[in-house]
Amino acid sequence: MGKHIAVLSNPFAGKGRGRGAAEEAIAELRARGAEVHAYAGASAADTIELAGQALQDDPALLVIVGGDGTLTEILEKLIGSEVPLALIPAGTGNDLARALAIPRDTAEAAGLALTGVAKPLDIGELHCSGRVKHFFTIAALGFDAKVSDRTNRLRWPHGALRYYLALIIELIQLRPLAFSVTIDGEAAVAEPGTLIAIGNTETYGGGMPICAGALPDDGLIDVVHVAPLKRLSLIRLFPLMLKGEHFSRPEVTHRRARSVRVSAPGLTVYADGEFVGADECTISVRPAMLRMMVPEPASE
Repeated sequence: MGKHIAVLSNPFAGKGRGRGAAEEAIAELRARGAEVHAYAGASAADTIELAGQALQDDPALLVIVGGDGTLTEILEKLIGSEVPLALIPAGTGNDLARALAIPRDTAEAAGLALTGVAKPLDIGELHCSGRVKHFFTIAALGFDAKVSDRTNRLRWPHGALRYYLALIIELIQLRPLAFSVTIDGEAAVAEPGTLIAIGNTETYGGGMPICAGALPDDGLIDVVHVAPLKRLSLIRLFPLMLKGEHFSRPEVTHRRARSVRVSAPGLTVYADGEFVGADECTISVRPAMLRMMVPEPASE
C-alpha cells in the first residue's frame, strides 16, 4: 500500500459546501505532513470513476469529502477494498458521520483521518426490482419512502418547503400497507403498517433516530415497524420519533435480524435516500465490509 493519502471530493455536496471543505481538508492534512493526492469530480459519474482511480493508485488512506449521497454513489467501488476510509462530512444530512461520531468541523475531521482508529463497518444489501443496492444507513419502506418519492417528483416549491408539501400530500393520502414480513427465513407474517424502516445505523433525514440503537458493526440490521395509524396519531408520533422514544409506543415494534423480506402492493423502497424499487425486497447485512477512521473509544 502506498504512502500518500487520496482525497476524493464532491464539490457539489451540501449545496456547494463540498468544494470549500475539500480545500480546507487538504490544507489541514498537508499541514500535518501528509502527502496528498486530490481527486475532484465534476459530476456523479465523474466522482464514481475517480473513486476507482483513487483506489487503483494504492493510497494508505482514502479520504472522502461529501455527504451521504456521495458515499452512496461510490459505495460499489469501495466494497472489497483493503484501503481504510475517512469521511469529511460536507453534505446536508450527514447521517453516517453522526452514527460514527465523526466531527462536522472540517479541520477536526481531517485530523481524525490521521489519528483515529479503523473501525470495521457493516453494510446493508438490498435486492429489489431486479437490482442490488448496497447502503450505509437506512432502507425506508412505506410512508417515509412515499414522502421521499413525492419530494423527488415535485418541481415546486424549492428547498425544505418542497419536503413539507410532500409530507402534507402523503398525510392526506395516508393508507396502511399490507406488509408481508419474513425475518431470518422464518414463515412470512402479515403485518399491516404505516412504515417499516430497516437500519444499519440509527438516523435518516439528517438526524431522525427511527432505528434508535442500531449499530453499524454488530452484524445485524434493525427492523422497525409502525402499525396502521390515522393521520392525527401519526402526527402525534413524530415528536417521539425525533427524540428516539417511539419504541415505548405499542404501535411500534423493534427487532434485530440478519435478513428480512418485505412485500406489499404499492410498496415503495428507498435506501440511503435513493429510490431502489417497488412491491417487494429482501434486505440483509454484510458484516465488516469496510473500515472507517473513527474516534478512539473513551477509556473506562
